[in-house]
Amino acid sequence: MTPLWALGTIGCVMSAVMFAGWAWERRHRNAGIVDVLWAAGMGFAGIWLAWVGSGDPRPRLLLAILAGVWSLRLALHLWARVRSEDEDGRYRHLRHYLRDRGWAFLLFFQAQALLVVLFALPFLAVAANPVVSVPWLVAGVLVWAAGLVGEAVADRQLAAFRADRANAGKVCDVGPWRYSRHPNYFFEWLQWWAYVCLAIGSPWMALAWLGPVLMYLFLRYLSGIPFTEAQAERTRGDAYRAYRARTPMLFPWFPQERRQEDIA
Repeated sequence: MTPLWALGTIGCVMSAVMFAGWAWERRHRNAGIVDVLWAAGMGFAGIWLAWVGSGDPRPRLLLAILAGVWSLRLALHLWARVRSEDEDGRYRHLRHYLRDRGWAFLLFFQAQALLVVLFALPFLAVAANPVVSVPWLVAGVLVWAAGLVGEAVADRQLAAFRADRANAGKVCDVGPWRYSRHPNYFFEWLQWWAYVCLAIGSPWMALAWLGPVLMYLFLRYLSGIPFTEAQAERTRGDAYRAYRARTPMLFPWFPQERRQEDIA
């Protein structure tokens, strides 16, 4: 199967999945389902491209395992939040901005299907890699494991903090959240470097670099940090502004009493 057909298959499947997700959102009024489907879609993309790829079986097998496990953990974590919590404040704000128009949300969901295809490009590079050295395979697994464990720890820490009613209105600044305002995003970004390692030697190597580059741009400037921090300021006010002043934005580092600018 040619790369274009492989990516086209992902796009068609995810378009249908996101349409079903949009129908679910219209019924339940919780757009957080789109994050669940995006995470699950990335796992599908990794496994599919590993299956139809023509490269060395070793990086293809690792691609299927790493993308599948990461996707499963994140999708289940997000689904638990969707089921147990009200709609994320970011999406409530988006709903107000879009005036809850069904067609606008449909376009939003379909855009996420396109993003699955875009972020599947690094997987394509791995699946086409004809040969890769064992040290790079090991490096890829280690980087991926660090990202997976770090993101899981950050997610669990935040969930435990939110579950304690005594913390209502407070800012989570314990554990990894003491050293970064978005440690979950940092570790999610980190794991994309694993696919760079697995793609060393691939004729599509340039596509592998899109993973960490695009993820950083989306998290830092587009869909991640800006919306999350705007919502945090709306709900936690001065407490969050004080937290922001002393804590690095993305890359973990020691907090300071006063910071003149964000570090990212």
